[in-house]
Amino acid sequence: MSADVTKVDQAGEPVAGRAEGDATATPSGPPVGGAAPRKDGGLAGFLSGPAGRNAGLVLALILLVVVGIVTAGDRFASPENALTILRLGSVIGVVSVGMTFVISGGGIDLSVGAIVALSSVWATTVATQTMAANVHWIVMVVAALVVGAVCGLVNGVLIAYGRMAPFIATLAMLAAARGLAEIIAKRRTQIIRDRGFIEFFGGSVLGIPVLVIMFAIVAVVGWVLLNRTTFGRRTLAIGGNPEAARLAGIRVQRQTMYLYILLGVACGIAAVMIMARTTTGTSTHGTLYELDAIAAVVIGGTLLSGGRGTIVGTVLGVLIFTTLTNVFTLNNLDTSTQAVAKGAIIVAAVLLQQRVSRTRSG
Repeated sequence: MSADVTKVDQAGEPVAGRAEGDATATPSGPPVGGAAPRKDGGLAGFLSGPAGRNAGLVLALILLVVVGIVTAGDRFASPENALTILRLGSVIGVVSVGMTFVISGGGIDLSVGAIVALSSVWATTVATQTMAANVHWIVMVVAALVVGAVCGLVNGVLIAYGRMAPFIATLAMLAAARGLAEIIAKRRTQIIRDRGFIEFFGGSVLGIPVLVIMFAIVAVVGWVLLNRTTFGRRTLAIGGNPEAARLAGIRVQRQTMYLYILLGVACGIAAVMIMARTTTGTSTHGTLYELDAIAAVVIGGTLLSGGRGTIVGTVLGVLIFTTLTNVFTLNNLDTSTQAVAKGAIIVAAVLLQQRVSRTRSG
């Protein structure tokens, strides 16, 4: 093995610098994630880089805001509606941050909505709420986080060590978690009785809803974890090229398992947030969250094939989809039209990613 690879092995991680959110480069050649991208100059180079992608997302968001103001007037432009958009986007935003890590690592998770539902149901059972009444409402939070983490662990073990395709493993979890939630709740809505829980998570700080603050904290922590830590560098490395990452000394299976546990914890946090917003736990929570999360991540610029991830782009993607939904709702467009629009946007984003990738490598 060469001296360069030995150096990586001793450190336990790739050591060379990289562009933010891209697969890590080795000292002697191309990135661990694959071939070195062609360095384009001018406008094309800027637009294909992280700053250009984020600028395009900001422009798209501004255009949506303009459309909302033109079509819905003061109903859209009011401060109350802006807080509504942020509040609605906060729950799926937390899931999307976790999904960014999994997709950046070359995986996918179709079970996030079902995990949110199961976590919310388990945390609001009579037994859990009775324990919370006797101890503290934090018991409900811990229950949701533990259930989410366990579901993520099952996914991670099946995919990393059982060598199941992520699509199949998480599809099985989707069915099992949703079914278990229905069995536990007996297809009923479980009402949260603890006023302390509702008042804390349903409150605000300096006029900003606690749910929005939670989303902001998760996004900041996610950004630091992905861009400034060994964990993030390893994630991008295995997403770009798992075999090269293994040769570089990264324990690919263990890292993959950690990614799904992380996403499970994010689903647990989202379950707590949706419990606070609706004051209920039910097996119908989180319906189609997998579609919304994947859409936000892809729109944000994270490659579906792995090796590149961006938390900032994911946050902007969440805001774009939430704003789009709000504009549709204020203009009395049905949910079917919204679904068609989201599907078209996802296809356009993937086609754009493929074209940019070909341009940079061509």
